[in-house]
Amino acid sequence: MADDTSKYKGLTLLGNSERHYPNSPDEAKLEAFDNAYSNRDYWITFECPEFTALCPITGQPDFGTITIRYIPDKRCIESKSLKIYLFSYRNHGTFHEEVVNRILDDVVATCQPRRAIVYGDFKARGGISIKVEAEYVKD
Repeated sequence: MADDTSKYKGLTLLGNSERHYPNSPDEAKLEAFDNAYSNRDYWITFECPEFTALCPITGQPDFGTITIRYIPDKRCIESKSLKIYLFSYRNHGTFHEEVVNRILDDVVATCQPRRAIVYGDFKARGGISIKVEAEYVKD
């Protein structure tokens, strides 16, 4: 059987040992590869239990869990690029609501899924925890 790696030709981060981490999601690059099972609906779930961003006003760190669930269409998100993308929020000032909606927008722009849900479960600061969920459904 021939090795068909051409479907992965657009992936630049996987296998790359460079340790440069972007300082914001604007600098990060999400990558995708061809979905070998685009003829069916199935869910892919990513969970990042160590998500960190900064409060845009105080500069204090905010911690939480980001869960991304999606039904791919023609493309799937490559997990190493997602890890680096999520890591890019570490020094980025943003509100929780913005984080969840921005991640959803970037996932949709990268792989045009059939459906996607991004859920943020942020730890309490000042006595209040915040949970944010955003959803996309392809027309």
